Parts: sequence; C-alpha cells; structure tokens
Amino acid sequence: MPITKLHIDEFLNLAETSLLLDVRSPSEYAHGHIPQAVSLPLFTDEERKVVGTAYKQESKQKAIKHGLKYFGTNMVQMVETVEGLLSKGNYGSTVLLYCWRGGMRSSGVAWLLDLYGFKVYTLVGGYKAYRNWVLEQFDKEYHIYILGGLTGSGKTPLLYQLKKAGERIIDLEALANHKGSAFGGLDGMEQPTAEMFENLLSSELFKLNTGTAAIWMENESQRIGNINMPSSFFRNFRTKPILFLEIPFEERLNHIVSEYGKHKKEDLINTIVRIKKRLGGLETKNAINFLLEDNVKECFRILLSYYDKWYIKGNADRGNPEQSIITIHAGTVNVLANANKLLNHARR
Repeated sequence: MPITKLHIDEFLNLAETSLLLDVRSPSEYAHGHIPQAVSLPLFTDEERKVVGTAYKQESKQKAIKHGLKYFGTNMVQMVETVEGLLSKGNYGSTVLLYCWRGGMRSSGVAWLLDLYGFKVYTLVGGYKAYRNWVLEQFDKEYHIYILGGLTGSGKTPLLYQLKKAGERIIDLEALANHKGSAFGGLDGMEQPTAEMFENLLSSELFKLNTGTAAIWMENESQRIGNINMPSSFFRNFRTKPILFLEIPFEERLNHIVSEYGKHKKEDLINTIVRIKKRLGGLETKNAINFLLEDNVKECFRILLSYYDKWYIKGNADRGNPEQSIITIHAGTVNVLANANKLLNHARR
C-alpha cells in the first residue's frame, strides 16, 4: 500500500479516528506534541544526538549509517508496538505519523510500517508545520462567553454544569494543570510546557469552533501558574463579554474553606508567605496565626479580602471598553441554579 503524504488540515481530521504516532525523540515529545499522539521514538535522545552530530560534522551518508544501525535493532519491536496499539483502538490498520520536518525519521518508520502491511500517512512539513498551524488558530475570531466572578464563586464546577446542559466549554485551568491563583498549585500537579499548553488550547478551539454556539471559558489573567496564554488569543479573549456572577462574601468564604481547607497547614503557610509582599506583613502574620490556631475560616477571610481587592483592581486596570460586563446576582454557590441564570442571560 502506498504511503500518502497529507497537509495539516487533512492530517488532523484523519487523526481524530486513527492511530497517531510521534517518531521524534522522547525529549522532543515531552516538550510538545500533537495532543492525541503516542510516542514511538525512532531514536533515543542520545542516539538522535549522535546522528545529528554526524550529519553536521561528517556527512549525510555517515548520519544515515548511524541511523540505520539504531533503526535495524528496533524494527521488530516497533512493528509489535504498533500492532499492540492498533489492537486496543478501533483504528483498523491505519497509522498516521510525523517527525520534526517530515523528513528521514518519518520516512524511515513509514517505510517499515508500510512494508509490514499498515496503511500509512505522513504529515507534510512534520511537527514544524503543525506548530505553525497552532499559532494560526490564535489569530482567529471565536464566539466566546467569559464566566466571571470573585474568588470562591465556584466558577469551575459551574463551567462543567454548563457542559452538562449541552454547552461547549474550554477549561483553561485544566489545560494548564493549575487553578489560577497562588493557591492553584497546592494539588502538586505538574504543568505542561508553554508549547504543550498552546497545542492543547488550539486543539480544543479547533474542535469546538463550529456552528454558531458560544464557547464558555472562565475569566483568567494572561498568566495561569507558570504559563502564559498566547498573546494574540488573550487580546481577543479580553474583548469578549463577561457574565459576572455576584455572590455574597460569606457564601464565597464558606466555599473556599471547603475547597482549600483540606490542604496541609505547612503548604498553606508556604503559599501565604509567597504572597507576603502584596498581602502585607501584618495581614500575613494574622493569616498564619489563625492557621496555627486551627481557625481556617478567619485565615481565609483575610485571603479572600485580599483576592477580592486584586480582582477588582485587575478589572479596573483593563480599561477596555469593548469588554462588556453583565452582572448576574446569585445568593449562593449553587451550580445548577447559577448555570440556569447564566443561560437565561446568554440566550436573551
């Protein structure tokens, strides 16, 4: 069966229902890859270094000889790995694969898999072409509703309640593996690289940008933990209407105590110390003392007041008349009731 080369749009559409393989080295894959791709490296990181050095310092032919030596010992294992992956999914015998530029690595693996009897497709331009496609997605126009609200408003569970109601959502904090504030890293989840975050976000936008229905997202600053939203996308994001959920302070306080109060005192104290400069010395001392006295609620009362102040300041500093803010009054952090209120406003 002939090997077919596809351009990026055809390749990504077919990848939705096919086994997708990344044949670059493990470190290249870890830095960033097409989200649904499985790592099937032709070379280890060290082997790739040897081949690359030979190519630069000796000749293309010398590099190919090194590559063939590594490739030859792994052929059977690669075929069996692909067989195993295909048997676990409903892919038939179709395999898509890519390397960095769509060159020798993808050609070599494609030849092997085609020889064995798989139907093989490769990506013209490789992962480099995919990255260009990713960046293009952030320049497009999207129909977005921004879900706003002060800290403790239950925005994330509310986002998923909207999804249950049939709405389309993108959870930016989930893509970034971080809950947004200084306390957002308390769960200890490792964040993806900035490149991988962009890949994940572009993939979600590509899947959801059909029809006329809006995509719901939480209101975020450009920085989520250690990751920045792409600048072109963030500029667009800031022009979209915010449906701002207004919930009483005490209701929000009770919500964040139930959400964050479960964490270890030591972790909470370390996080409080990290925001000491903005929180102020006295408030930092008081918040920590309340924690040491097992008075979690009063500790979080101080922190919630701090976050309210900075959230309000951040909105005021935007100075963006294009971004309208629609206030929706709510008495409690009740995701079902609040989702209905949001939908009623959005559908008017």
